[in-house]
Amino acid sequence: MPKSFNNLFPQIASFANLYAAWEAARRGKRRRPSVAIFERDLEHNLLQLERRLLDGSYRPGRYRSFYIHEPKRRKISAAPFRDRVVHHALVRVIEPIFEVRFSSASYACRVGKGTHRAADHAQTLLRRYRYLLKADVAQFFPSIDHGVLDDMLARHIACHRTLDLCRRIMASGDGILASEYRLQLFPGDDLFAALRPRGLPIGNLTSQFWANVYLNSVDTLLQRELRMPHVRYCDDLLIFADDKARLWEARTALTERMAKLRLTLHPVKTRLYRFDEGVEFVGYRLFRQQRRLRRTNVRQFVTRLRHQQQAYRAGTLSAERVQASLRSWIAHASHANTYRLRSRLLRAHPFTPPERPR
Repeated sequence: MPKSFNNLFPQIASFANLYAAWEAARRGKRRRPSVAIFERDLEHNLLQLERRLLDGSYRPGRYRSFYIHEPKRRKISAAPFRDRVVHHALVRVIEPIFEVRFSSASYACRVGKGTHRAADHAQTLLRRYRYLLKADVAQFFPSIDHGVLDDMLARHIACHRTLDLCRRIMASGDGILASEYRLQLFPGDDLFAALRPRGLPIGNLTSQFWANVYLNSVDTLLQRELRMPHVRYCDDLLIFADDKARLWEARTALTERMAKLRLTLHPVKTRLYRFDEGVEFVGYRLFRQQRRLRRTNVRQFVTRLRHQQQAYRAGTLSAERVQASLRSWIAHASHANTYRLRSRLLRAHPFTPPERPR
């Protein structure tokens, strides 16, 4: 019987925890109007949140949704800043309960992990094994089933008020990704399967954390049951072996485990690779002895660079923001064999100062 934790809610709703959550939620976003408005009367807003959480009157607000197109078209839904403070307050308390159960092969949204370490680990395994299976979950965030996730949380959280808050946050995003979801039926489903609450908004801290909770049983399958080395970054997964048959067996077992989670593998993006083909993972194309940037990443950077040049010349983009954007991309690119590429691109796209009015 797994250990469960009770009486968590007073800690979640405490003023001290909400204050720490506010500090985390505003990090890197202090210039945004919603953050500034909340901070204008910070003590009152935090005390009001504390009171509404404790008396049960807290209700999540409406999301603001928009689309991004890097690296692929995705719908991002941003919760009101007040709700983001609550998300941080919740995760601060319940994350340690699950973090100790997560696999070392899981790299998304975890302290001390991230894309670069995921790429390092994958490349190390690529040097050791002859074949790999790249698995991708189809429609991952739109497909996450609230009932399945609720059972996973309740397995380790016995505090009813904490579970109720989790359910309210889940329900606040129900239907947001409905247009992104194509109905999948699983064995035993009836006509009411289409009505099952599902989907977590991409953009919530809780969604990122719950994604790791949701797929932890996949890591357990590979690590403890099949004993196969793997690396997972959210729903992108690489599994390694010296034998193709082992990987086909892993795919079958993975498909069965995904069905229990009401998920499916992407029929095109899930495929077998030889070690010398190179495989795309976390923004790079990985080989045994080198690492390249994905071509789409380079094209997107050049497009963004041209737009920034125009905005800088027009005086609508500051030098500080240009430098921050360049540093971010260069830091990502420097983890691959890109010295010549970086030099060539930056020489080809110089930034000329904005024209001063005469």
